[in-house]
Amino acid sequence: MTPTSTADLLEHLTWRYATKQFDPAKTIAPEIWSALEDSLVLTPSSYGLQPWKFWVITSPDLKAQLKPLSWNQSQVTDCSHYVVFSIRKNLTAEDVDRFMARTAEVRSVSTDSIAGYRNVIVNDVVYGARSLHANEWAARQAYIALGNFMTCAALLNVDTCPMEGIDPAKYDALLGLPQKGYATVVACAAGYRSEDDKYATLAKVRFAKSEMVETL
Repeated sequence: MTPTSTADLLEHLTWRYATKQFDPAKTIAPEIWSALEDSLVLTPSSYGLQPWKFWVITSPDLKAQLKPLSWNQSQVTDCSHYVVFSIRKNLTAEDVDRFMARTAEVRSVSTDSIAGYRNVIVNDVVYGARSLHANEWAARQAYIALGNFMTCAALLNVDTCPMEGIDPAKYDALLGLPQKGYATVVACAAGYRSEDDKYATLAKVRFAKSEMVETL
């Protein structure tokens, strides 16, 4: 595999910004969107447990219903694809067992051979100290997926805007997530910037690397 050059990587990351205005006439091509969905699936998570689900909203009617639950921000309705990042609430031993069954299937091993790993996860996330804040832990995993998604989108010249200005509880109610065992954490609009978005040409403001990165 040929690595991306350092120059190309930095060019894409500098090009990326939190898009304030999307062009509603431009949609993401199916093959590009499929790759971005794959990037979500391939996101790393603690234990590999993947305590999340991603809901892709393309329906104009559903976007319109989500907009007032999102501080009336136009990105919700003008973007091509709108992704709601949710967590699996209150993880159980059954959730871990489902992951172990998938691991055994993909790696062609028996579940008995990985029972020790299964017990480590269960005794930490389900019954251990982490169980007291398992939903917060899962939410941090979801933010890893959000960052990965935005970076991959930038590499494909797709614009994004992370959306925390939302009402998660009302998102849950509209999307029927409580009945499915999930809860909204954050969302992200994806598409292509409008030529009228003044923020697209503003210089990116960052502290100097010497202030933010220190080698010990």
